Amino acid sequence: MKTKLVNQPNIDRRGAMKGGIGMASLAALGARAVVPAAVTATSVVLTTDTTQAQPARAFSNITQPATGIVMHPEYAKTIARMAYVWGWPIINMINRRAAITQAPQPGHLNGVLPAAPRGQIAMLADYIEPSETFVTCPNQDVVYGLGFFSLDEEPVVIQVPDFGDRFWIYALYDARTDQFGQLGKPYNSKPGFYLLVGPRWSGLKPAGTRDMIRCSTSLANAIPRVFQDDTLEDRKAIQAVINQIVAYPLRDFTGEMKTIEWSKVPNIPGPKSDGGGETKWVIPEKFFDQFGEALDMVDPLPGEQAMYSQFRLLLDAAAKDPELKKVLIATAVETEQKVIQPFHEWKHNGRPAGNGWNRSTNNAQWGIDYFNRTGTAKSNMFDNRPNETQYFYTDFDGAGGQLNGSGDYQVTFAAGQEPPVNGFWSLTLYNDKHLFHPNDLKRYSLGTKNKTLKRNADGSLTLYAGAKSPGADKEANWVPAPNGHFSLYIRAYWGKEGILDGSWQPPPVVKTDGVGGRALQ
Repeated sequence: MKTKLVNQPNIDRRGAMKGGIGMASLAALGARAVVPAAVTATSVVLTTDTTQAQPARAFSNITQPATGIVMHPEYAKTIARMAYVWGWPIINMINRRAAITQAPQPGHLNGVLPAAPRGQIAMLADYIEPSETFVTCPNQDVVYGLGFFSLDEEPVVIQVPDFGDRFWIYALYDARTDQFGQLGKPYNSKPGFYLLVGPRWSGLKPAGTRDMIRCSTSLANAIPRVFQDDTLEDRKAIQAVINQIVAYPLRDFTGEMKTIEWSKVPNIPGPKSDGGGETKWVIPEKFFDQFGEALDMVDPLPGEQAMYSQFRLLLDAAAKDPELKKVLIATAVETEQKVIQPFHEWKHNGRPAGNGWNRSTNNAQWGIDYFNRTGTAKSNMFDNRPNETQYFYTDFDGAGGQLNGSGDYQVTFAAGQEPPVNGFWSLTLYNDKHLFHPNDLKRYSLGTKNKTLKRNADGSLTLYAGAKSPGADKEANWVPAPNGHFSLYIRAYWGKEGILDGSWQPPPVVKTDGVGGRALQ
């Protein structure tokens, strides 16, 4: 196998970012040290030098937290609460990797979820099933894949087949849940082999690979998404394409495209979820036992050095004081309940988008937007970037009432006012756990994929949601709801200008009197 040398800088944020002290003055002291969601990592660095006469000092020259102190409980609580919010998505990633990579070979965990050993991926062969609880807010527009990697120890080759005109995207996530690299139809990516490497990997790039994509952390995962129509013909046609979506350690690269028939891989028995909701990936009582690993795994962004110093001081103090460790555990439990749990409500995610909906913000490129990063990790982890997908979601109708299956609801897109996309769009219904509601129609969403939708005489499109059918003549446009609370969720893949600039607004969710279709006041 021929190889060629490429420029391999030894990327080390701990050294490279010493000059950027943007958040140092905040010292991450709990809820009062709030970084606005709109502030980017770049702007944080710029604000540290407001006058040329006062250049920022290197972080290593600033007085660091004193060790050997006796930290009192209230101070520990203040730092611990911010640590929990900041570290929640990273611990989430660590624990998901630990679970999925136990798979002895690529296959389907409990028959419904792609799972593979470290350094590989597995693909489904059809839409994801409603019994899946690994991640909330899945969709039934795409065929999914999943794999976790340790890229410094084991670079990975990922294959891109020829997708033709079919929409596809490979979402690649680092330990922070930021995306890295650009692989997909929106980027005009070409078929071939791509090498994924970690921040400190310095090996050779094999001849025959199109590009080397470097992740900012060693821990990474990939979630391929490939669009599929809701027809038997497309379910058959997609198989040859997805069977070539394969990833493997660099040592196994031969230059020849590998193929796996994903419809025939084994089912892998695994634990069942408890309580009917998403698997609980962050255990508050164990959080601070894992937190040091998270700090070691993820280098600080510009301005985060001060937080890291406070977090490490906290861990050092708790390691020497069992009573202080109990304080950290109690704070983690409280923060899970009072700060993390509210993120499950859509009104606490993203920004208002009009007509009672919210829209995703900074998705998969979070930087120091801890509010949206942690909120998304709790409510609907693994977003695509905004230019790849925009998400709109609501728990309420247009009048402010909680969506409930006992009611009847309509969402009407005026003629020419469906989500403007280059890819596809859909409206999905989730139960109160942000998972699919099993129903006799086996229908969980409607949109571009559906070929049997009925339009109104004026060209508009009305979709129906509720526990009971809106009538036989409207049933093709109906998404069944549970008897209790539910939410609605619009995806706009590869959006056009109206999606990207926010000028397109989802229509209001209108509660009606049922079959008659009259709006209730």
